[in-house]
Amino acid sequence: MPFQMHTMPIEGLLVIEPKVFADERGFFMESFKASDFAGFGIRYAFVQDNHSKSKKGVIRGLHFQRAPYAQGKLVRVTRGRAWDVAVDLRKGSPTFGTWCAVELSADNHLLFWIPEGFAHGFLALEEETELLYKCTAEYHQASDAGICWNDPDIAIAWPDSGAAPILSAKDAALPRLKDCVL
Repeated sequence: MPFQMHTMPIEGLLVIEPKVFADERGFFMESFKASDFAGFGIRYAFVQDNHSKSKKGVIRGLHFQRAPYAQGKLVRVTRGRAWDVAVDLRKGSPTFGTWCAVELSADNHLLFWIPEGFAHGFLALEEETELLYKCTAEYHQASDAGICWNDPDIAIAWPDSGAAPILSAKDAALPRLKDCVL
């Protein structure tokens, strides 16, 4: 199998390591294969691909969509490095309100599977960091929601990027989890 799956401390989150074939010309890898991912329990039709580019120090998130438009996301970095974070928002989950993160980079080729029921965000650790992510549901503006990146009740241990985080006006105004309508 061209992929290795690694579980995370929060049930449902997976880090997927592709087999990378590298030589003097560069590299080749499969970044997604439905039959292999189904073996990891990822049996979704991906219906939207997103691509973002961020300066070093940019935090995007923590974003999610409310049901019935909740999105599962398969995230990878194609340029630079990012600290990619998922926060469990599944009501009744023993890990509700806790977070898990992984460093994704163009060099490590890792993919992060974040199923429905999680908020997602990231910190760009290098200039011109680019993320690609496949989504299981299309963007639905009325279902769009988020939680502030620095909610003290969640207490994400963001790496120090050397300066104050760069946020959009929308992300800077997101509520704390305790004030959020899930």
